[in-house]
Amino acid sequence: MEALAVRLSQLDSEAGGAIRVVMYYDTLMRRRVDLSALVRASAGLGECVAGIRLHGTGRVIRCGPDGRPAAAPPLPASSAAPIVLDAEEIGTVWLERPGPANPLDEMVLDRLSIAAAAVLERYGPARTTMADPALIELVISADSDEAARERALRLLGFAAGPPVRVAAVRSLLPLDRIGGLVSPGRLVKAAPLAGVGVILATAIDPARFPAGVRAGVGAAESPCRSWREARTALRFSTERRPVVHHDDLGALALLAEIPRDTARDNADVAAIARLADTPEDLETLDAYCATGSLRRAADLLHLHHSSVARRLEHIAKTLGIELTEPAGLARAGLALTAWRLLDG
Repeated sequence: MEALAVRLSQLDSEAGGAIRVVMYYDTLMRRRVDLSALVRASAGLGECVAGIRLHGTGRVIRCGPDGRPAAAPPLPASSAAPIVLDAEEIGTVWLERPGPANPLDEMVLDRLSIAAAAVLERYGPARTTMADPALIELVISADSDEAARERALRLLGFAAGPPVRVAAVRSLLPLDRIGGLVSPGRLVKAAPLAGVGVILATAIDPARFPAGVRAGVGAAESPCRSWREARTALRFSTERRPVVHHDDLGALALLAEIPRDTARDNADVAAIARLADTPEDLETLDAYCATGSLRRAADLLHLHHSSVARRLEHIAKTLGIELTEPAGLARAGLALTAWRLLDG
């Protein structure tokens, strides 16, 4: 009985402490504190360094129990919790306790993460990557007037001034993950529209798209034009070249303006369509057009150059194009690109 009484006493003490923690954070929220004040208060309550990090901006706040910014190098987090808003993890909160964790640390972090999400939602655009598709559409649509576009950009959190770039994406990976990778430390907004993922950011690094993603990146400063360019660039993406920046297309971008029926009726494009029934021939032609060299194409395909030469001879007869001539190579490359655009 004595042991049971001790355990009940401990339970009552912890339960009372948990209630006080909840009331403490409720009071902070009623006072409408900001993130810095929230971290300071948490550090004081926990009597150890408390911290918060926002994934979208990379912002970090660390305070000691005295309420001052923690200057010492951070200790490993003794306990941590995610900040979740709209089902997306947007940051992390943690405590740096030198010794063993306090029984109420988990409760403190739970309330801190909830309060941090509420503060972020209240004091500015939510730092979640996924956005309302209707707002994204207002930004990129050619039918939107400038006032509506600027209002939508403000609601999404983009400040006036820096141009917003657009990427068009096809991938099985979550859009928020892709957005965070291609524009780290910056505000990124994304939404799916008509089967294509749309990513908005002030800067997009094409080299940071993960494997397995097809993407086109617009270059224009106007979001609606950048979106148009991004969609065009996406149509030019291939397995060999999965990410295409519109600026890199140059005059090739004009091929996207050709009506599909016109391209389909072209004799060279029709010949490529027939060649597509033999995937290895299509792959060989693609490698040869990409490299302009029989030996480099052979290296790319991991084949002996004589095998590639035989394939190219057969392909040339099928297409009716002399592939060894510069004009013939250019003609085959244009036909191959135009054929791919039929399905873009």
